[in-house]
Amino acid sequence: MAETEAQAQDAPKKRSKLPLLLGLVLMLVLGGAGFYVTYSGMLTGGGKTADDAHAAEGKDKEDGAAGEDVAFVPLAPLVISLDPAARSSHLRFAGQLEVAPAQQAEVTRLMPRVLDVLNGYLRAVRVSDLEDPSALVRLRAQMLRRIQVVTGEGRVRDLLVTEFVLN
Repeated sequence: MAETEAQAQDAPKKRSKLPLLLGLVLMLVLGGAGFYVTYSGMLTGGGKTADDAHAAEGKDKEDGAAGEDVAFVPLAPLVISLDPAARSSHLRFAGQLEVAPAQQAEVTRLMPRVLDVLNGYLRAVRVSDLEDPSALVRLRAQMLRRIQVVTGEGRVRDLLVTEFVLN
């Protein structure tokens, strides 16, 4: 009997798993609460998103439905010669720039620079990128960024591609 008591005293005690379980439960509860607060909008102002506040004010400038705050400056059509090894020999590109009416004259004055930067960019693009149907979104974004650099920030809102033909 003395041996069993000695062995019992020498044997390490089992650690309780209660703190681990409490930590896990607490982590799940706090994580769920954090998700709910963020998802419901409590953190950003009582459930209203920026879009809700924007629509409530009645100032939907992106839509351009009123027509008075949007002007379009047409781009002269560009014809770009492609690599002789490509399936197509030419790219025909035409578009319009969406600008504020107050900026229309300034953007029109800078049109030679805009056409130059577009011409240079479209000549540098690989033919495989031009032939990929899903690449037009990326090409449009690249062209818009270059136009905004040339014309200055805030002058050109968007580039509308009206013609993009490979022949």
